[in-house]
Amino acid sequence: MKFNNTFYENEELAYEDVFLFQNYFQGKSRLEIDVTPSIAFGTHIPIVSANMNAISGRRMAETLSRYGWLAVLPQDMDLDTLKRIISSVKAANVQYDSPITVKASNTIRDALGIITKRAHNCVILIDEQGKAISLFKPQDLQKLDQFTLLGNIIKEKLITWNIWISDEEAFTLMDQEWISSLPIVDDHGILKWILTKKNTIRNSIYSPSLDSNGKLDLAVAIWVNSFDEKITALYALGIRTFVFDTAHGYQKSMIDMIKKFRQQFGTDATVIAGNVITAEATRALIEAWANGVKVGIGPWAMCTTRMKTWVGRPQFTAVYKCSQEAKKLWWFVWADGGVKSPRDMILALAAGANHVMIGTLFSWVFESVGDIRYDEHGLMYKENYGMASKKAVGQRNLQLSKFEQMRKQMFREWISTSRIYIKPGMESVWDIVDEFVAGLRSAMTYVGANNLVEFSDKAIVGVQTMAWFTEGTPHGKLKK
Repeated sequence: MKFNNTFYENEELAYEDVFLFQNYFQGKSRLEIDVTPSIAFGTHIPIVSANMNAISGRRMAETLSRYGWLAVLPQDMDLDTLKRIISSVKAANVQYDSPITVKASNTIRDALGIITKRAHNCVILIDEQGKAISLFKPQDLQKLDQFTLLGNIIKEKLITWNIWISDEEAFTLMDQEWISSLPIVDDHGILKWILTKKNTIRNSIYSPSLDSNGKLDLAVAIWVNSFDEKITALYALGIRTFVFDTAHGYQKSMIDMIKKFRQQFGTDATVIAGNVITAEATRALIEAWANGVKVGIGPWAMCTTRMKTWVGRPQFTAVYKCSQEAKKLWWFVWADGGVKSPRDMILALAAGANHVMIGTLFSWVFESVGDIRYDEHGLMYKENYGMASKKAVGQRNLQLSKFEQMRKQMFREWISTSRIYIKPGMESVWDIVDEFVAGLRSAMTYVGANNLVEFSDKAIVGVQTMAWFTEGTPHGKLKK
């Protein structure tokens, strides 16, 4: 990456301060563009979900991994929960989604309570042997009494298919039958998986992130003080991507943790450490033998660190300076925070980030950890909160005495709770990442790049005023 005016090389810049210039492109199709990170460790898309309690859990990890992205389970999870989630994700199918099932004895109220847990937006009625009987979508249930037994609802014959169907065959079948979801069963009619019409298309575009055993992959974040408790068990479960995370990553305890990990486990696993905002800190963590460095202090939607401490750095410049230093050492950075739209991700990648970490944008989706709630107007939302907030700190320290809990609360820095409303048409993490990847592919053609290495190398960045930024946003009058 280079600036069109070298005067700005050492300016401190946020994503809103910069834009990309157009270059010549000699390719033919956006679909030919390679969006695989230059240092991929199994991923195919340069996006990871933030290791936040309200965002990354089993459903998020399974869904992201199936399409080439990666979820990072949060550091607050206890070991038993981690074991359960990791085992579930590793057992999930690489191609098909996991269905939500109900029994005849369940009520409509039961079904509507779980139907938004996954983006295929349906539940499947199974018998005691596990055979698929009926498929219900919200519109099938909302006008009936909520205590109606699902076994008493008569529906037309359920269309299913066996596990060997191809994506194109499944798409054609669903198109012909006017259905959007296809239950996948074994030779005995036992329900195994589910495939949606949209996901047949995604399967033809994306590739899954797999571990060395061909299972869906995921990463886990670790606190410095929980290293000995978790690392050995997680390593035995097949985790090979670890995120060593603390708000101030440029400190002795972090460097000692990285060195201790390498002494114990060698270089087989990938370690990303952070958070930092300077080239000096980036070099220190990589020289301790981290593979990657997580960059960002204060750009997160839930964060008040900058307002309380006045420590931080505009995120575009932080990513640019840290990635330059990481590349000198042949390693990489993750841009953590500040991503509100595809343009922010695109600018982070242009600045040299290997992956971009997304938090709040993923908090409202069906696959995130939180439950759907309804406001006084009936609008759906989920709650999001920061990892140093009163809520997170309180949950993390429940085992401590009341006195120690109150001491810990004195150091909270993040917003405790925020309503994040679900956007129509963007209910799934699939929908968000589809939009982000489409925007990235388009941006790469504008810059004249066929892959992400070329994209960062060829990107020419200009600096803009707020008027220029506003000019580039939708600003026509809309009828309310």
